[in-house]
Amino acid sequence: MPSSHPDRRAGCSLEDHPRIGRRALVQAGGMSLVGMGLSDLLMLESQAAESDRPGKAKSVVFIFQSGGPSQHETFDPKPDAPDTIRGEYGVAQTRIPGELFCEHLPKLAVRSQMFSIVRTMHHTAGREFRNEHNSCMYLLHTGTTSLPVGDTNASIAQPRPGRIHWPSIGSMIAYAAPTASEVGLPATIELPRANLMKYPGRESGLLGPQYDRLGVDLAPKCNAPDAGGSCPNCYSHDDPNLDSERKPGPGPKAWWNNSSCRNPDFHLPDLGQAEGVGVARLNDRAALLRQLDELRRNLDRRKQAAPLAAWEARRQQAMRFVLASRPGKHNPFDLTQETDATRDLYGREEWGQGFLVARRLIEAGVRMVQVNLRGWDTHQNAFRDLKGKLLPSIDHCLSGLLDDLSARGLLDETLIVMCGEMGRTPRISPISAGGKNASGEVFTPGRHHWGDVFPCFFAGGGIQPGRIIGRTDAHAGLPATEAFTPEDLAATIFHCLGIGPDREFHDSTDRPYRVYRGQPIRELL
Repeated sequence: MPSSHPDRRAGCSLEDHPRIGRRALVQAGGMSLVGMGLSDLLMLESQAAESDRPGKAKSVVFIFQSGGPSQHETFDPKPDAPDTIRGEYGVAQTRIPGELFCEHLPKLAVRSQMFSIVRTMHHTAGREFRNEHNSCMYLLHTGTTSLPVGDTNASIAQPRPGRIHWPSIGSMIAYAAPTASEVGLPATIELPRANLMKYPGRESGLLGPQYDRLGVDLAPKCNAPDAGGSCPNCYSHDDPNLDSERKPGPGPKAWWNNSSCRNPDFHLPDLGQAEGVGVARLNDRAALLRQLDELRRNLDRRKQAAPLAAWEARRQQAMRFVLASRPGKHNPFDLTQETDATRDLYGREEWGQGFLVARRLIEAGVRMVQVNLRGWDTHQNAFRDLKGKLLPSIDHCLSGLLDDLSARGLLDETLIVMCGEMGRTPRISPISAGGKNASGEVFTPGRHHWGDVFPCFFAGGGIQPGRIIGRTDAHAGLPATEAFTPEDLAATIFHCLGIGPDREFHDSTDRPYRVYRGQPIRELL
């Protein structure tokens, strides 16, 4: 139970708390302050209470493998294919008879009865869209099969007047399965490097900005010029850790300053820098509200008066987040509250710590947490970097998440989904013949963009475990059995959360839209 005075916990004083920036009080990490009024909130809570919830899952952890992991080097190896298809790795036998994973996923292989894999996810958009990052990110995160009318792979990454933007899966969850009013945190939170993940498809689109996700930066600043990989093993298609003679700087064979990668510890969310508001003032509600009202008036002068009811709703949401984000045992972002054994279970690096924060956030009542794992765009040096960095990291920290949720009795009510926006080409080849990195080292080959087939991981929250769904051809290049789209992925998530197929939402002009566009993947359920 919290103490009678929340700022008098043992070892804690008001001076220890960070100051909270004015902008954070207005925007709370990027949430817009326009849109929903109090009457809308009350109506939404009423709808939620009367809907077909609850589903098996109370929350979802969506793990986004940004860049597109190779199906061959993860969950769909082809050991009998030619070496230009097979690649350099062997296989690991799973506990599902006859099913194989990549040899560098041994921990997940022995836990294969805790989750299921769909091997035949695919994009059905035109060839010019389904092999490109921007388009595929939009398709995956909105759970759709086509870009908005008039958009290209280049334009979808930029603001465009008149675009009819489908809501992200996270925004749809915020609408149809909102958090309880007492939670004090947004329904959908994204971490750990939101400042580096401004990809298409993450926005609320037709639903309106009141359903935006909250992006949180927790990891140390990355100094790599082409950042990717699993910290503290960050790489930029280069590896300075292998040569102690190489020094950071602009000279020949120099490497970037990756000192941040030596410190994997997360910090608490940065709620703004300029002219902070001390925690003591947060306890004075009247002073806080006066300060917010002053900011509202300034905002109104610049944006021509957002509706007062909408401001009040957003102000309350921002204030709840600020109050819920102070250091201490009640702060889900504060990993110092976890034991060393638990932190080791997840792994003391960026991905493992992100998963641990995700577990703490769902325990706090957040409906969806998205953890972004950068570095899967392995065009070059693929087999060095997958073996040395990405695969051991995901094998360890995802296994730790499964074990921890299971031990705490949370796995049955937490849906875990993991995939990238695409897969990789069946054939191995260099991205450019004789290509070199900034230090003059020749790239070794990798695989390139491929949206025709890619795997997706599912566990917990209503998913039947121990299943391999869908078969690919002999080269893992095309589906050989039934294939599934991002629409089906979104529908599966909604189903597990108890969001029914007849659920609708309305845009700002009151036009109705169905939440579902696809069908839940029945073999998983």
